[in-house]
Order: sequence, then C-alpha cells, then structure tokens
Amino acid sequence: MSRDVSSALRVAVLGVGFIGTVHAHAVRASGAHLVAVAASDPSRGADAARRLGADRAGDAEEIVVADDVDVVHVCTPDALHVPLARRALAAGKAVVCEKPLATTLDDARALLDEAGDAVTAVPFVYRFHPMVREARARVARGDAGALHLLHGGYLQDWQAAGDPGWRGDGDATRAFADVGIHWCDLAEFVSSHRITRLLARLAADGASTTVLFETDHGATGSTTVSQTAIGRRNQLALSVDGARASYGFDQEEPETLAVRGVDGTVVLPRGSASMDPSAARYSRLPPGHPQGYQDCFDAFVSDVYEAVCGERPDGLPSFADGVRAAALTDAVGRSIAAGATWVEVPT
Repeated sequence: MSRDVSSALRVAVLGVGFIGTVHAHAVRASGAHLVAVAASDPSRGADAARRLGADRAGDAEEIVVADDVDVVHVCTPDALHVPLARRALAAGKAVVCEKPLATTLDDARALLDEAGDAVTAVPFVYRFHPMVREARARVARGDAGALHLLHGGYLQDWQAAGDPGWRGDGDATRAFADVGIHWCDLAEFVSSHRITRLLARLAADGASTTVLFETDHGATGSTTVSQTAIGRRNQLALSVDGARASYGFDQEEPETLAVRGVDGTVVLPRGSASMDPSAARYSRLPPGHPQGYQDCFDAFVSDVYEAVCGERPDGLPSFADGVRAAALTDAVGRSIAAGATWVEVPT
C-alpha cells in the first residue's frame, strides 16, 4: 500500500508494552497517523505517546469511540480483548486484536458475529515471512504431492526462570494459547489442511504441551509447545512432508526455506529468482539484508490497511482465524482435562 493512501487512516493503539510498541512501529511504517495510545496509567500513557510519536494519550474506553480514530489496535492483557474490541466494533471501527482473540471459544464466536462486515485482523504475523509464503505456494501448486505429515513445534525459554507476570495466569492451556496457536495457524496456512482431531498431554512443568493430531485431508502430525525450553529463544519450526517433497521453515533462521527431495536438500534463500510472486511480494529488502519479526508485522499492518481501504490482500488473518485458534485451544484443554484422550476440534 502506498504511504499516501494509508496516511489518510487514523489509528489508536491500546496497550503500550512490548507488543503494543511493535504495533505502533508498524503503524508508523505504513504511513498511517498514530492519533492516540492508551496505557495502564496516565503517566505510562504520556511517556508512550512521546516515545511512539502519538498525538495524545488517553483512556482506552474513550479512545475506541473517538471520532478521529478509524482503526483500533487492541494490545492489552487477554482479559480486556473482548470488551475493548466489542466497544470499537460498535463504534464502527476496523479492529486489530492481539491473540488470543478471547479467553473462551464462546466469547470468540460472539465477537466474530458482532464484527459482521467490519475489517478485522488477528496478528498471526509469521504468515508474512516470505519463505512461509514460498512454502505455501509450492504446496498449492502440488510440488510436494499429497501431504501426509505436518510436524514441528514452538519453543521458548523465557519462563524457565523468572516471573511470567500476567501471562502465567490461566489454566493448563496457557502456553498453547500464547504461542501454540501460532504454530497451528502456520501449519494450516501453509498446508491448507485443517486439524480435525487431537490428543494433548501437558508436561510436569505446566508450560509445555505435546499435541498429536489428524487433518481433514488424511495427514497426521505433532507439535511440541514449550516456554521452558532452555536455550530456545523463539523457535517456531514447521515441516510439511509430502509424497514428492517436504518444506522446512525455522523462524530463528527465516531467510531460508529447506526444500527436501529424494535426491537431497536445497536451501532456498530469500530473494531467489525461483521464488513465487506471492512470496516475492513480501521480500522487501535486497538479499543479504535480513528481514525479521518487525518486518512481518509491518507487512501485516500494511495488508490490514489495504483491506480497510477496500482491497483484498491474500492470506490476511481475520477474527475468523482468531475463532479457529480458540477452537484449537478449547480442544487442547478438553484433551488435557480428560487425561490425554482424543477429542474432536470444534468447527
């Protein structure tokens, strides 16, 4: 999207911690106007407004209905997502809501119903790595053949020591709801499969979960999600394996895609002349100049604003994808509670 078009959009960011700051940088990178920010107390809000270049700071409940706001980004603790998103939708705003969209499946479904035709988005931003798009394009072309196995995991270590804060609140699904849904979203996005049944087992540390699953196209798979995996800062690793080829992506090494065949493995770098146009669209820097997490967020926000302006960007994650994540989290919770038994994923 051109900066001239996006500059007409007036944006508010609610929540100015780590993730709110990432959103605010993406807003400004798009060329949109950061009108307002909201924080947990007035002094934090004023500091954030100066730091992030917002016109003003204020109360979240007031900002979401302000006449000079077109798009609201909800980046608060999880329990505030639904009430703030609901209030913004009722005021006719486009809404970007951090994951999880809601803390229960019923609330996520209700919010999707209330959204109607509004432009909505949930930041499943790993979709916006160019090499993820490359893997997706190759699967869609049939290069891999029929997929039979999806596997990998999302491993972090930040809960191995120290207080997890509000993110440590909640039930046995807290780690899965925080990062496991990113892995599942990526697996389904790349493969076009849907997880239909799963079995989940919680580890003794309470912050690690292993999930076995089946898909609607006959594949099986597994993922391990942990926030106590010492030495793994942020490894989201995915492999999709088919009859003729498999593709491997690792978010800690996002500049390459492993293309595996019976004759060996080719490591495809971002910027390769063979990249599919749908992937090359998101390759914004010359090869050798690494793109990372903030670049994904910038691309995600740019696509959201294209949608607000009437375009239809491919692969934009909406509230429907947030409901899908809530359904997977619900199934994981039910399986754990039942002693690691197979359960159906709600449709």
